[in-house]
Amino acid sequence: MTPDGALDLLRGPATPSGNRRLRLGFMPLVDCAPLVVARDLGFAAAEGLELDLVRETSWANVRDRLVLGHFDAAHLLAPMTLAGRLGLGHLKSPLLAPCVLNQGGSSVALTTALWNEGGDWGGFDDPRAAGVTLARVVAERAARGAEPLTFAVVHPFSIHDQQLRYWIAAAGVDPDRDLRIVVVPPPYMVDAMVSGAVDGICVGAPWPSLAVEAGVGHILLTGATIWPGAADKVLGVRETFVEREPEVFAALLRTIDRAAVWCEAIENADELAALLGRPEIVGVDAAIVARTTHRVIVPEKGGAPRPMPGVLRFHGPGAAGPINRPRLADGLWIAAQMLRWHQIHDAEAVFAAARVAFSPALWDAALGRPEISAEVDVVTPFDGRRFDARDPAAWLAGLDRQ
Repeated sequence: MTPDGALDLLRGPATPSGNRRLRLGFMPLVDCAPLVVARDLGFAAAEGLELDLVRETSWANVRDRLVLGHFDAAHLLAPMTLAGRLGLGHLKSPLLAPCVLNQGGSSVALTTALWNEGGDWGGFDDPRAAGVTLARVVAERAARGAEPLTFAVVHPFSIHDQQLRYWIAAAGVDPDRDLRIVVVPPPYMVDAMVSGAVDGICVGAPWPSLAVEAGVGHILLTGATIWPGAADKVLGVRETFVEREPEVFAALLRTIDRAAVWCEAIENADELAALLGRPEIVGVDAAIVARTTHRVIVPEKGGAPRPMPGVLRFHGPGAAGPINRPRLADGLWIAAQMLRWHQIHDAEAVFAAARVAFSPALWDAALGRPEISAEVDVVTPFDGRRFDARDPAAWLAGLDRQ
């Protein structure tokens, strides 16, 4: 259960007594920004916290170190919280997602070879038109006995895997039988494209932009177009942390919230890019990082920047309510995708895990309950297949599951 006993304590003292040092894991992506800003610009210190940020090379490492208690909290893939609670593919641990760190941020990029093979992909950021071309390329390859396409995602339990699969399936292509989906850590995505090991990638910024700058890729779609407002990364914590140190946990939520406000402000875009571009954080030229912090996409090398307001959001109101506040609709939607793609078969268990992991109760206790509308119960991806969180099983029942 959600640690209800901690709820009253979360409304207690404004800051913990003395400085509390917390170790947080992160991956080198632009969406780790709230953690970096919280540490480097004094938001954590103002709450009596000292943040020790540890850069990792893979999401599996982040997950394992969080589960084993090496980290107090972590920059985490949203679906990993459900996988952790259920022990799917690794150790079982009662993980929670009490804060959404960002919406958007990921993109689908194709190698130059696949871009040229497809010819007309229907313009930039049009999932329907791009899907038509994808289906044609897949069929043509099968007809001539060529190797199937290979796409890379960052982890099987990631919003990237789910976004990519959703788009592919909507095009009438089976992502498990008609092509291959493999796992590559974010920092190695561009290398995988250069070597010809993959034909496309779905990964967070700045790696798609780096592929463009290196002349090996074209950005085709943004995740924000496939699923507008999807929770991407979350603050992952164990229930035991909340139960044992509720005041420290509440201070951490407030710290991240204030840092996220700073990250969202477009006037801070250049300073944010400089902070993130440092070798010990993302390690990519700040000018490349700045494309995302300014919320623009450059789809091809030498191309004109395209403004994309929804490409990466850190804070503020969104179409489905406050961006950082967890919502049950996101957790249940993620759970439904896990069932669709046979990552789990126990619907009761995964929906129950989603209702706990993505409960907004801890957020509301620490930061106050916002005014929300009934529409937060709905997720509507690009193809209009409306998902109502009040009856997630109905969405699955009406779907042609591969």
